[in-house]
Amino acid sequence: MKFTKGKIIVLLLIVVGGAVAAWLIPGANRSEAPRRERAAQAAPVEVAPIERGTIVLQRTFSGALEAPAQFVVAPKVSGRVERLAVNLSDTVSRGEVVAELDNDEYVQAVAQSRAELAVAEANLAEADSALAIANRELERVTQLRDRGVASESNLDTARANQLAKQAQLEVAKAGVTRAEAALEAARIRLGYTRIKADWSDEGSRVVAERYVDEGETVAANAPLLRIVVLDPLTAVIFVSEADYGKLQPGQEVALTTDAYPGESFAGRIERIAPVFRESTRQARVEISAGNPNHRLKPGMFVRATIELDRATDALIVPEPALTARSDRRGIFVVNPAGTTVSWREVTPGIRSNGRVQLLGPGAAELSGRVVTLGQQLIDDGSAIIIPADQTEQAAAEQKVQQP
Repeated sequence: MKFTKGKIIVLLLIVVGGAVAAWLIPGANRSEAPRRERAAQAAPVEVAPIERGTIVLQRTFSGALEAPAQFVVAPKVSGRVERLAVNLSDTVSRGEVVAELDNDEYVQAVAQSRAELAVAEANLAEADSALAIANRELERVTQLRDRGVASESNLDTARANQLAKQAQLEVAKAGVTRAEAALEAARIRLGYTRIKADWSDEGSRVVAERYVDEGETVAANAPLLRIVVLDPLTAVIFVSEADYGKLQPGQEVALTTDAYPGESFAGRIERIAPVFRESTRQARVEISAGNPNHRLKPGMFVRATIELDRATDALIVPEPALTARSDRRGIFVVNPAGTTVSWREVTPGIRSNGRVQLLGPGAAELSGRVVTLGQQLIDDGSAIIIPADQTEQAAAEQKVQQP
C-alpha cells in the first residue's frame, strides 16, 4: 500500500494528538489525587492546650540616664584660682565655698573705696559747717536791715550765700552716697572671689566635672565645676507612635543596666513630651529613678521595661497556633477525642513571650487543644494524628486537673 505525502502528515497529527491527550488526562488525575488522598488520610500535627490566665504586654526601650538638675560653678570676676575646696565625686552642700580666687586687687579696691568715702564724709562735714555759718550770717543781716543799718543789697548777698552753701551741702551728701555705693560694690567684688555653690533648692549634690586646676587664671563666667543631682536620676527614652498612646505619667518602670547585671531599679514615668521629633518621629519620655546609694550614674545606658497592657482571665494559646485562611485569622481546635479539627476564626489580642490572647465573639467558649504545627496539611473537619508523647502528656494533665 502506497502512502501519499498528505496521508503521512494526517497520520502524524493523529499520533501526536493522542499522545498529548494521554499525557494531559492522567496529569489532571494526578493533580486531584493528592488532594483527595490528603482529605481522606489523617495528617500528623502538633498540639498545645488552650489556657486561661493573665497575659501582660511589655515593651523594653533603650535610653540613658541624665541628671535632673546641674549647677555650673563660675566666678563673676576674673582672677587666679588660689584654692579648689572640692574635687570629683565630692558631695557639696548648698552655699558651700568650693573655690577661692586671688583677692589682693579686690582688697585694695575696698581700701581705696573706704578712703574715698572718708573724703566724701569730710567734705560733707565742711559743707554742713559752711551752711551753718551762712545761716547765721543771713540771720544777722536780716536783723540789721530791720534796724535800718544794712541795706537790701546786703540782705540779698547773704541770702544768695546761704543758698549756695545749702547746695554745696546737698552735693556733699550725694558724694557720700556715691562713695558708700562704691565701697559696697568693692566689697561685693571682693566677696565674689569666694565662689559658692548656691543653687535654689535644698539638698546636696555631687561634683561631676572639674574644668580648672589651682593656679590657673580664669575669666569672669568661665566654668570651674559642674555639680549635679544624683538622687533621683532621670532615665530618658524615646518611643514611637505605636506605643505613645499606651504611656501615661505615673506608670511603673523597671530599669536595668549593664553595670549591674541581674538587678532591676524601680522608676516611674515623670513626663511625656507633647510633640514628636520630626527627624525620628519619636517622643521623649522622662522616667524618675530613685538612687539613694548613688549606684546609678548619669550617662549610663539603661533598658526601661514598661507594662503597656494587661488582661486577666484571658484565653491564651501559643502564637504559632494562629493561621490564616482566606485573609481571616483563626485557629484549629482539636475535638475531645483528638481525631479531627475544626476551624475557629479569632482576633489576636495581646502578644507576649510567644503567647497570644484570643478575642472575638466565640473565643470565650473555646477549650481543649489547638494545632500549633501542621496547619498547612489540614482544613476544617480534617482528620489528624497527634504524636503519642503529646497524647500521653495531655492525658496526664487532664488526670491532674480532675479532683
